[in-house]
Amino acid sequence: MTRILVVGAGATGGYFGAKLAQASRDVTFLVRPARAEELHSKGLRISAGGEAGEVERLRPKLVTAADLTGPYDLVLLSVKGGALDAALRDVAPAVGTHTAIIPFLNGIGHLDAIDARFPGAVLGGVVKIEAQLAPDGTITVGASTASMEIGELHGADTPRLRTAAAALGAAGFDFQVSGEILTSMWHKWVFISAATVITCLAQATVGEVAGVPGGREFAAAVLKEPAAVSGAAGHPLPEAAHAGLLATLSQQGSPFAPSMYRDVAQGRPTEVDHVLASLAAQGRRYGLTTELLDAAVVRLRLHDRHVLAARDQH
Repeated sequence: MTRILVVGAGATGGYFGAKLAQASRDVTFLVRPARAEELHSKGLRISAGGEAGEVERLRPKLVTAADLTGPYDLVLLSVKGGALDAALRDVAPAVGTHTAIIPFLNGIGHLDAIDARFPGAVLGGVVKIEAQLAPDGTITVGASTASMEIGELHGADTPRLRTAAAALGAAGFDFQVSGEILTSMWHKWVFISAATVITCLAQATVGEVAGVPGGREFAAAVLKEPAAVSGAAGHPLPEAAHAGLLATLSQQGSPFAPSMYRDVAQGRPTEVDHVLASLAAQGRRYGLTTELLDAAVVRLRLHDRHVLAARDQH
């Protein structure tokens, strides 16, 4: 059986790892000592549909970096961009000659970082899920269907890709193998970036922005910037896909807000450099101006500075 190591048991890693474990896959979570203690005492808890009371509780296999041995066949990286370097150091004992690493971070910059540390090991991956980690450690999941997409970065159909697909498919979430995984990663980056710029500049959810005069036009103007960068990089958004994203990002009454909006609202540091600033840098590389994206970068960098300053005072 394929041995799977899930790095991180937050909202994303915790959910997909739990689903794989429930589907009788050989799953181990690599977590920090504090999270390990919490999971040992309370279990991995998932509240589906966002309703308290419908809580699934699992007792997953856990390991901390100090006790990690390998190799594993498949490593799923589910950490924030700022934690990537530490995660790559921690996971090293699990990576063998034939280990495949599938990261589920936003953007594409992490691909080079992983390849530099573990040459040839990385596959592309995209997950979509509406979930967050509650203060008590419970993973709350929204009503929308969770999905996972993986593929070789250059589109090939390889034995290791087929092995990974067999290990990850039919596990209670939508799953597919893509011959154009880089395009899928770029298009998710477009969506997450646009949603973050809209909500963090306006300091409101997508639905609240859409509900005021000029809100839809603002969303459309924001979406144009990351879409243009993606197109310049060779991954243009088809017209129908662009229209679909705009509909989602300008839907009146929608409660949707991306994770960085929640980070700001709850006084946590954000992934501004890994998600937004890196996209703006890609735009400059292609001679594009991204004024709204740049404004959001300044806004969130100031937020992060204030958060860190407040922590230093305690």
